[in-house]
Amino acid sequence: MQKKQTSVDELISFILEGIEEVKGNNISLLDLREIENTVCDYFIICNGTSNTHVNAIVGSIQKTVSKKLKDKPWHVEGSDNSEWILMDYVNVVVHVFQKQVREYYDIEGLWGDAKVTVIENSIK
Repeated sequence: MQKKQTSVDELISFILEGIEEVKGNNISLLDLREIENTVCDYFIICNGTSNTHVNAIVGSIQKTVSKKLKDKPWHVEGSDNSEWILMDYVNVVVHVFQKQVREYYDIEGLWGDAKVTVIENSIK
């Protein structure tokens, strides 16, 4: 029996659901497919208000994706200080920042050629 191939669109949808569930802020989706030599197809970037909030966002993403798709990140980095946690789902890399750290590193500026979609939070 072959495992069902999960679409990237489904993965993105469930990652966004996990972020919105715990009120992650300023969500952006960067489409990197038209840029040469990228490590993945998409970045999802958001921020939390504190270490606790950043950890809650990451936990919610992991729980939602695991529950809906039976998938887990290939790698998670940055959990020690929770200022910037990177979650690598291979085709989709999630960056969860604290606001000031996000502004400092300016990932959207570094990937200025990417198509950026700002995601409006649907859960209020």
